[in-house]
Amino acid sequence: MASSKVGSIGEYIREQRTRAKISLRQLADVSGISNPYLSQIERGLRKPSAEILQQIAKGLRISAEVLYVQAGILEHREADTDVQAAVRSDLILTERQKQVLLDIYVSFLKENEAGEVAEAVEAVEAEEEAVEAGEQDEASPETPGARQGAPEEEGTHRRARKKGPRKEQGKDEVG
Repeated sequence: MASSKVGSIGEYIREQRTRAKISLRQLADVSGISNPYLSQIERGLRKPSAEILQQIAKGLRISAEVLYVQAGILEHREADTDVQAAVRSDLILTERQKQVLLDIYVSFLKENEAGEVAEAVEAVEAEEEAVEAGEQDEASPETPGARQGAPEEEGTHRRARKKGPRKEQGKDEVG
């Protein structure tokens, strides 16, 4: 299983190199790695260390982290937010303090995400209710002017209530 990872990192490096239109020899020169060793890495015969991967990444002008993930040195994770990056790079906090802060931050993100989902569900339900109310109004036509003096039910025909000048209690004015 490890050999497939080694082969995949080599294939990945070769793919990145060909996309960048760099020859094997050019990459070897730029990264400071011998041409034969780089060739062995690309063919899956050698497993590069983290330092070698960093040099290759520099030569390819890509993130070393991408190569680390591809090689199985690091696990893939979502990109950090600015807050997470700031916490991780803080020099004063201990690793334990950083982890606690990150855990709290992630819990806040999840809480906000859950709240957004709930708000979206409420908005959809309100829209469905409005559509149903509109269908009911169309299904039972009323005589013209029958609603003008009658008190409106709570939550229905809000737009009609908000338009035009305010009416005094008990007077029927057409605006």
